[in-house]
Amino acid sequence: MIMKVDFASFKVSLSEDMRSGQPERYMMTRRKVPSLVDLCVQAAVDNVRYLGDVGDTDIQLLDRILSHCTVEQLMHVENSTEGRDLSPVTDKLWKRFYELQFGGKSTNLVIERMKQKKVSFKWKKLYEAKAKDLEEAQQKSFDRIKELYKKEDARKQSRQVQLCTKVPPSSNKRSFYGGPGSSNISNTKSSIMKKAKLQFLNSHETKNLAAMKRNSVQKSHSISPMRKPGVFPGNGSASTSKLAKPIGSRL
Repeated sequence: MIMKVDFASFKVSLSEDMRSGQPERYMMTRRKVPSLVDLCVQAAVDNVRYLGDVGDTDIQLLDRILSHCTVEQLMHVENSTEGRDLSPVTDKLWKRFYELQFGGKSTNLVIERMKQKKVSFKWKKLYEAKAKDLEEAQQKSFDRIKELYKKEDARKQSRQVQLCTKVPPSSNKRSFYGGPGSSNISNTKSSIMKKAKLQFLNSHETKNLAAMKRNSVQKSHSISPMRKPGVFPGNGSASTSKLAKPIGSRL
């Protein structure tokens, strides 16, 4: 028995289904059913954070799975996998991480240097070395800043302590009970007074006053020997003594 299929009527029926808003039968004929491998890969991608030792997993499957890892996840997978080198799959991933983390300029510089020196390093090692250098440089910078702040705090603290604990010398103190302070002050005052006295005695006004005083004394001495009337020369001493007696004795 031979079956004949009318393709023309099938196409007409399919066109009517599409126009009527019922494309389900058409979509089912075009949709690809996922394979078991695809389902396993998708499950691994969804749980990539739990991956560890990948063992002997096919390299093509690893390429599809590990491309979804972060830096920490990829590092964990490589460190956990024993007896197998994953660099054929992960090297390009590490190069991408290097460029994302440190920039395209640094990546091109590394490539150029490896070409000049005719050497080749795995990008995982290059990433780890670069990250370590940056961490050490950052730590040194932090330590230097911390040391500067520490010195500044110590300087401020020392200045505060000096201001609070500074005591003037004992020689500058004024003593009321005798001692080196009082003797120094008295010596200073006496020297000042002596100097002022000498300046006063040597001044022109003082000399004029002294000359005037001497003149007045000389005049007074020249007037005192004059004789009074009625007094005889012979009895000068007696009369003088009598006159010198107080009035109360004569009474």
